[in-house]
Amino acid sequence: MDREATQAKYAEEREKRLRPDGNDQYQRLADKFAHFEDDPYVPRRERTVKKDHVTVAFIGGGFSGLVTGARLAELGIHDVRIIEKGGDFGGTWYWNRYPGAMCDTASMIYLPLLEETGHMPTEKYARAPEILAHCERIGRQYGLYDKALFHTRVQEMSWQEQQACWRITTDRGDDFTAQFVAMGTGPLHVPKLPGLSGIENFKGHSFHTSRWDYAYTGGDAAGAPMTGLADKKVALIGTGATAVQCIPHLAAACKTFFVCQRTPSSVDFRTNEPTDPAWYAAATEDAGWQQRWMENFTENMNPLGRAEEDLVRDGWTDLARRFRERVATLPEAQRKDPLAMFKAWETADYDKMDAIRARVDEEVKDPETAASLKAWYRQLCKRPCFHDDYLDAFNNASTVLLDTDGKGVERITEAGVVVAGKEYPVDCIIYGTGFLIGTETQDRCGFEMIGRAGVTLSEYWEKGMRTLHGVSTHGFPNAFRVQPTQAANFIANVPHNIVESARTIALMIKHTLDAGYSVIETEAAAEAEWLKLLSESSLMLADPSCTPGYYNNEGQPLPEEARVYVGHPGGPMAYFRYIDEWRSNGRFDGMALR
Repeated sequence: MDREATQAKYAEEREKRLRPDGNDQYQRLADKFAHFEDDPYVPRRERTVKKDHVTVAFIGGGFSGLVTGARLAELGIHDVRIIEKGGDFGGTWYWNRYPGAMCDTASMIYLPLLEETGHMPTEKYARAPEILAHCERIGRQYGLYDKALFHTRVQEMSWQEQQACWRITTDRGDDFTAQFVAMGTGPLHVPKLPGLSGIENFKGHSFHTSRWDYAYTGGDAAGAPMTGLADKKVALIGTGATAVQCIPHLAAACKTFFVCQRTPSSVDFRTNEPTDPAWYAAATEDAGWQQRWMENFTENMNPLGRAEEDLVRDGWTDLARRFRERVATLPEAQRKDPLAMFKAWETADYDKMDAIRARVDEEVKDPETAASLKAWYRQLCKRPCFHDDYLDAFNNASTVLLDTDGKGVERITEAGVVVAGKEYPVDCIIYGTGFLIGTETQDRCGFEMIGRAGVTLSEYWEKGMRTLHGVSTHGFPNAFRVQPTQAANFIANVPHNIVESARTIALMIKHTLDAGYSVIETEAAAEAEWLKLLSESSLMLADPSCTPGYYNNEGQPLPEEARVYVGHPGGPMAYFRYIDEWRSNGRFDGMALR
């Protein structure tokens, strides 16, 4: 197809999927749906209620809490309590144990603290059990298990002005204080269900992919066959990044496997391979190698980046590389023309997506199924996927693609799913429908934060998020966040954001304690100046012409208060260079100490 026809096809497919309810199309896991969030992995253990005081309390036991705790320990601060709703460390990797789960950026840059722990990833893209084990390794090495509270949810955090500390209450009856608090609750940890009628009436078995029920399916996260499905008819609702990884395993296990698709994912080659120990030893012999690899990847992801080499060289960096190669063919004058540059980017994207669609025809035998599996949108409109076995799963005689032509499943009955007016009876429904994102902060975190003078964070951010460097907020002393917005923003390798924020937070806490102060807080003027700088940034969310998804607020207009969801105007590496200088000079400009 030529460019004009492709653009028309993109618009046509997008129009099919637009719906006015946006994020409201999904169900929260509460009341009659609360059981979908139960922990199937680790039983809850009774423990002593905490009524004490700690130096640092961190909310969230995933990479954010682990890396921040590790950086604090390296600075001699060991009185750290991590509060985690799961039964162990891991965060995303505690919950996501579905078959086939693996990281989708290279292990060398995805797994934090490889240099510090001495761990060598077994594959270019590590699988979930190895990532979970690495989280546990970090927790043990840095003594973070000693004071951790698992299967615990914060109910409220409130600043105590006279005592200069935070009071924290939990659902386990804990009521303790902490001089400093930090949060790394992440954007993708609260599961959601599709807003379909009849979910509660289904008589068969059902679960969410982030709470995989191996007791029902058989098998395990390490890849053992799911023998429990051999005589079962199973429907999976969703074909996003999670589904792409688990579909090949379900296709091999089920008697009949229905894949319910609203929007196909773009699926490029993964080409995973074992790590060669000799190569790894040579690649990691210099101190600071992992930081260099992370920075190289982020620089390569910048279409206008100037990295001289591509250390990772994978599907992520391929699109940016294609763009740079196309720009190199332009006359010098056009390289300063925004329209010419946009056309070069668009052409590079068309070429890439044409190759991804052509791969579907090469691998899927049935032409009708192949046509339905083709993604008609720009590659970065949705989370790009990479897999070597996904497409071949649709050649399995037991696999049936129920393509809904953008409409989604109509409803759930007592016996199964209804697509295009036809009921498909099944024994089990698996919901691969993702997590809450683009909703209120309290909705995702599950608790309210009350700062100075009783002002809640929700109230302070009513007209939009306000931070200094994405890390701290005026009116909320001794409180920090690990998250990308108003910092480097959302980048493909999320742990790069985490390790930088963790280092910043640890150094701020260390500086406060060493200088003999009780409180460190963002100055209002510094926060305002940072927001003024951010106003020069482009929007975080994808082009509104993209097919609906969580990248572009489900295709709905962006709320006014969300227009501050941006990053440094110079891009991620500009932010990382800036924040490194800011925390290294020892002045911590814009922070008040008392």
